[in-house]
Amino acid sequence: MKTIRLHPGKERSLLRRHPWIFESAIARGGGDSGETVRVVSHEGQFLAWAAFSPHSRIRARVWSFDEAQRIDASFFEAACARSVGARARFGIESDGLRLVHGESDGLPGLVVDRYADTLVAQFTSAGAERHKQTLADALLRATGLHKLYERSDASARKLEGLPPATGWLRGGPASAEMPAPPLELRIREHAWQFSVHIAEGHKTGFYLDQRDNRRRFADYAERLRFARVLNCYCYTGGFTVAALAGLRAAGVQGAQVWSIDSSAPALARARAHVELNGLDASQAHFLDADVNAALRQFLQQGERFDAIVLDPPKLAPTIAHAERAARAYKDINRLALQLLAPGGVLFTFSCSGGISADLFHKIVASAGADAGVDAYILERLGGAPDHPMTLAFPEGEYLKGLMVMRK
Repeated sequence: MKTIRLHPGKERSLLRRHPWIFESAIARGGGDSGETVRVVSHEGQFLAWAAFSPHSRIRARVWSFDEAQRIDASFFEAACARSVGARARFGIESDGLRLVHGESDGLPGLVVDRYADTLVAQFTSAGAERHKQTLADALLRATGLHKLYERSDASARKLEGLPPATGWLRGGPASAEMPAPPLELRIREHAWQFSVHIAEGHKTGFYLDQRDNRRRFADYAERLRFARVLNCYCYTGGFTVAALAGLRAAGVQGAQVWSIDSSAPALARARAHVELNGLDASQAHFLDADVNAALRQFLQQGERFDAIVLDPPKLAPTIAHAERAARAYKDINRLALQLLAPGGVLFTFSCSGGISADLFHKIVASAGADAGVDAYILERLGGAPDHPMTLAFPEGEYLKGLMVMRK
C-alpha cells in the first residue's frame, strides 16, 4: 500500500474528519490515478485511506478514517446501501431524488440521481472513476433497479485529468440491433409531473435540489395570490409550474407568469410542463432572452412584479471566482428588487460553491442598498435534504437562498 505523508500541522483538518487533502499539504508520496493510499501525519500517525488524484489540487479524497477498513467491493456496497437507506428517512415527496451526494455520503466524486426506474450517475473524481464498475453494481443492488446511465460530462472531471464519459453503464441494449432504453423519463414531484431527458441538459437533467423551494413558492403563490410573477433562468419551468399550481389552488383568475431563459430547448420543455400538469397556458409567457437585459428592459418599461425568482447558473465554482461572481449576483438582485412591487417577494439563489451563505446575504443586502429598497428576510433557503451538508463537510451546502419581501 502506497503512503502519502503530510507536512507538519496539515493533519488538523483530517482529525476533524474533513475528506479533502490538498496538494500543498503533502510532504511526499503519491500513487496512480484513483489508487487507494495510506495517509499519515508527518510523525507517521495513521489518518485515513484516500483516493489519490495526481492531476487535481485536491490531491486525495478520503474514503475512510478507520485504519482497519478495507477499501474493497464490500466497502462500496455498504456505503451505497447506507446512502440509499438514508433517503428513505428524509420524507421526499418525489420519485426523482438524489441518492448519493459525493463527500456528504462518504463517496467523494460520486453523484447519483434516481429518475423513476433509472439511475443517473456522475463519476467526477479519480477514485470514483477507478471503482466505477464496482460502484455501478453496488448501486443497483442497493436500489433493486436495473438501469444506470452515466453522465460524467461535468467540468470537474477535467480537473481530475479525466475525459468526459456518457452512456449506459447497466441496462443498455445488449447489441446494436436491440432498442435502447428510453432517455426521456417522467417523474412525480409533490402533485406535479415533469419530464426529464437524462442525456441532455444541466446536471443529470433536472434541478432536484430545488424541490422543496418550488413547493414553498407554490404555497406563497396560493396564500399571497400573486398577480404577476417573473421566473428568471427558468430552465425547464419548475418554478413556473409551482407558481401556476399555487395560483390555481387559490382560484386566482387572470394572473400572468413570465419565464425567461436563453435556451430555446429548455423553454420548449417548460411550455410542455405547463401542459403536462393541466395548467392554464394562457397565463404563461416564455421569453428566450438574456436575463440581465430583460430585467433592464422591464425596468425601462415601468413593469412591476408581485414575485420574482432568481436562480442563476453557477457563477463562482471556487472562492477564486467569488469577487467577479459577487458583482454579477449583486447586479441581477438590484434589478429584481427594483422591479418588485411593495409587498412582493423575491426568491433569490446562488448555487456557487465559492459564495458562502453569509457572503450571499451581504451581496443581496448591498443590492438592496443600491436599489434604494429595504426588505424583510422571511426565510433562508437551501437544497432539499437529499442534497445534504454534514457536520464534517460544510462544502456540501452549495445551494443557498433567501426569500425576502419588499417593504
